[in-house]
Amino acid sequence: MHGRLKLRSSLALIIFMACVFAAAPRHAYAQAATSPDGAALFRAHCASCHGSSGRGDGPVAQFLKIPPADLTQIAKQSRGAFPAAEMTRIIDGRQRVRTHGDSRMPVWGDAFSQSLTHADEALVRQKIEALVKYLQGIQERHARLGGQRLSPASPGQ
Repeated sequence: MHGRLKLRSSLALIIFMACVFAAAPRHAYAQAATSPDGAALFRAHCASCHGSSGRGDGPVAQFLKIPPADLTQIAKQSRGAFPAAEMTRIIDGRQRVRTHGDSRMPVWGDAFSQSLTHADEALVRQKIEALVKYLQGIQERHARLGGQRLSPASPGQ
């Protein structure tokens, strides 16, 4: 009985992810003629696991053995500095994240990997930069000034 439930959950996850990724490219790349939109790329490639707010609460999260990271806490976990270079390596597959799969084929396929043509490589770099900038923008602010915690809307930030 437990095996059947596990099989059903796995199949549901596979079907859901196939639907998400099949629909993603049209939406995420609609602005490819201009500059890539980090928020659209995030929604298309990351939100199914990390959630629309990046907190790790996406619709697929419940089916994963390892919970997705809360991406709003990256800077906090890095002592207040957002590690843009590290995030770039994770997104392009050079730095492995266990839940993303093998570094040669992250969960999002080849959307952020280098290609054989220079034009494609430039677009890939632009997409990665846009996504990293978006991630930097969703970081929760945990700065302290004179022992008081500042919120994102506080003056002086």
